[in-house]
Amino acid sequence: MPCMDSSGGLTERAKKMLAAMARPAALSEVAGKTGIPLYRVRSAGREVVDAGLVTEQKDGAYVLAEAGRAAVSRAPGKV
Repeated sequence: MPCMDSSGGLTERAKKMLAAMARPAALSEVAGKTGIPLYRVRSAGREVVDAGLVTEQKDGAYVLAEAGRAAVSRAPGKV
């Protein structure tokens, strides 16, 4: 999973994305806030949803789940 490193921690890309999702945001907004190409944000977006770190709201916005907040808060070098 590109959002996780070999030790199971968050990658820098995932940390940036999760920080951008602290408030509900569409994936295009996350790409704009982070500078990560939209195609990568879309791919990683599926992964963080599947991992339970982010939830997708019915209006297409994504927001951190409690597990995502916890992962960001304990990640070394948090964004």
